[in-house]
Amino acid sequence: MLQQRTLKSLTKAVGVGLHSGQRVELTLRPAAPDTGIVFRRVDLPQPVDIVISAEAVTDTRLASTISSGSAKVHTVEHLMSACAGLGIDNLHIDITAEEVPILDGSASSFVFLLQSAGIELQSAPKRFIRVLKPVEVREGQGATEKWARLSPYNGYKLGFEIDFDHPAVDSTGQRVEFDLGTGSYTRDIARARTFGFTKDVEMMRANGLALGGGLDNAIVMDDYRVLNTDGLRYNDEFVKHKILDAMGDLYLLGRPLLAAYSAFRSGHALNNKLLRELLSHADAYEVVTFEDEKKAPQGFAQLARAW
Repeated sequence: MLQQRTLKSLTKAVGVGLHSGQRVELTLRPAAPDTGIVFRRVDLPQPVDIVISAEAVTDTRLASTISSGSAKVHTVEHLMSACAGLGIDNLHIDITAEEVPILDGSASSFVFLLQSAGIELQSAPKRFIRVLKPVEVREGQGATEKWARLSPYNGYKLGFEIDFDHPAVDSTGQRVEFDLGTGSYTRDIARARTFGFTKDVEMMRANGLALGGGLDNAIVMDDYRVLNTDGLRYNDEFVKHKILDAMGDLYLLGRPLLAAYSAFRSGHALNNKLLRELLSHADAYEVVTFEDEKKAPQGFAQLARAW
């Protein structure tokens, strides 16, 4: 049986929110089989649980935000991406503010946290959502066109193309495909950092956003070049970060996908719209398990390699 996964022990992190600039503490705790991933706002007078799901996403401006009633957690995509890359099914995430800490701007710190706590197999079958027919969402036309698609595939792969019309971005790889069955999430995707432009950062700060952002947790560019003295971690880091984000956004479905995701200029909003479109067509997907893990697609049965 291909089994569900949780942590062996709890682990903690402290950081600041990218947009709020607030200090925040995270405690990641093991969870029972079939719990799913549950954020808990422990700073509120009465703690509130927010169970991840496509419907729990209530804001997609600049990041993915989930909520339950008035309780919210912003910028969940990097932590969710790490959970997707390591195949974590069940997890309690206690958080002391309304935004997940940005840490180094990628998913690598979350991968380190999860792997240092240890990953434990559980006595329950891992449940996948297998896409049975293509589902697509599109917005805009011409220069503003963007789209995202899920297609049937016996495994999980993601292809993404960006188009920023910026010298620093244009000089790097514009398109990348990552297959969980043949690639290494920790090596190939997890270290890609979020990125932004100085003119946008200045505007966001004037509006009370990006207060925790800087050269230590993002790639920052002026009109011509990357300002970080250490340069890029990958020669296609920009588009790889879009893959990282997409993996986190799609894992908000609550179960791992068996599908091929492809996208052009997509973002948090379109990724969530794609999940909702999939769920609106009962004949477009099914829930499957693997009693014989040898019959599971490559990449899901093995625990992700450490650094």
